[in-house]
Amino acid sequence: MSKDIRAQLENCPVTATMSVIGGKWKLLVLHLINNDINRFGKMSMIMKDISKQMLTTQLRELENDGIIERKIFPEIPPRVEYYLTEKGKSLLPVIEGMKTWGLQYLITEETLATV
Repeated sequence: MSKDIRAQLENCPVTATMSVIGGKWKLLVLHLINNDINRFGKMSMIMKDISKQMLTTQLRELENDGIIERKIFPEIPPRVEYYLTEKGKSLLPVIEGMKTWGLQYLITEETLATV
């Protein structure tokens, strides 16, 4: 790959976006938080295939990138909830677009496969 193409990819807005929300779990985490499933234990129960360590890593990365914020409640036992920041909320149209695409094309393919 030439240096010019490599530089274009490194400065590509799609590449930058994928570095923040890419991977197997981050979009699902954002979807859950947007639907008021914002506690670690509940997320972990819903996403059965994710390890606690991986969920912790994904939440920390989203928080470090300013997509979510963590709120710690001064209670005993401590309670922690996650919320979308304004920057995180600005991703909702992207997620909705992906949902629309999936409904249109994946359901169509499943329907065609059964015919």
